[in-house]
Amino acid sequence: SGAIAEGMKRLGWATRPHEIHELQAAAAVGQMGLAQIYESSLRAHGLGSAQVLLTHADLADRERYLNARSTLLTLLQHGVLPVINENDTVVNDEIKFGDNDTLGALVANLVDADALIILTDQKGLYSADPRRDPTATFVHQARAGDPKLEDMAGGAGSSLGKGGMITKILAAKRAAGSGASTVIAWGRESDVLLRLAHGEAIGTLLVAPTQKQQARKQWMVDHLQLRGSVTIDDGALAKLTLEGKSLLPIGMTAVQGDFSRGDVIAIRATDGREIARGLANYASAEARLLCRKPSTDIETLLGYVAEPEMVHRDNLVLLGQA
Repeated sequence: SGAIAEGMKRLGWATRPHEIHELQAAAAVGQMGLAQIYESSLRAHGLGSAQVLLTHADLADRERYLNARSTLLTLLQHGVLPVINENDTVVNDEIKFGDNDTLGALVANLVDADALIILTDQKGLYSADPRRDPTATFVHQARAGDPKLEDMAGGAGSSLGKGGMITKILAAKRAAGSGASTVIAWGRESDVLLRLAHGEAIGTLLVAPTQKQQARKQWMVDHLQLRGSVTIDDGALAKLTLEGKSLLPIGMTAVQGDFSRGDVIAIRATDGREIARGLANYASAEARLLCRKPSTDIETLLGYVAEPEMVHRDNLVLLGQA
């Protein structure tokens, strides 16, 4: 909606259009303005910026999901702040049904964020709409996913945007799935992000019932259907179980099954015992080429490097330790 609002201003449109092609045109024009504003504003504070346009399809497809994740984490490692928007210009249903609250929750899951902060035109969540009900009480803290919260939330707010408090409640519920808690706060609160980062209680805190690492590892453990597995040598077994290291290709002795990049696979000891599970950075056909090879040979063997590890330690859970 930000791109559409900026595009409307640049095109001289007083009211939000209803035709999809007009909305897409406004988004295309407005996106240039948003990128310009973020770039100049962040540069004034010595920060780099990057634009990332996502669709639900990018997050539904496992390989595209991992590509997006790798891009965002690489940007952050280099001190660049990614400014993320839905790709309204090319995807019809994103404009009709998408909202930034849902996108924020999906990105929180994507990068394993500790918290999702949603800034809005309200101080936080109330028991009812305070603009209509003078008896409404403020909710300082609650459990994300509590059905009572959805009953409290109202409908869409701004005429320019989609959403309202209900989308923020549902976003908090979605973010909690990966263990991220959510804060809903007033966007014009002075230094709100800095104060929240220092632990100050501002707005409404919706606490995730499961801790981040526990939620991620439990998700991997709960996979009932595994597409394949890799067998590792005793040296790699010790690295994983005793030192908490990632699984490198050089430690793999065999690959079983047919799996794609991003699938949850089993990691087995030489005697066949399943000792861990994790997200594969390479498909099974590629993994077979990488067995017993150092990570420095990956580009030579495959023509590209996704990651130096077969399974990164952050995406790996030892069975019995979920």
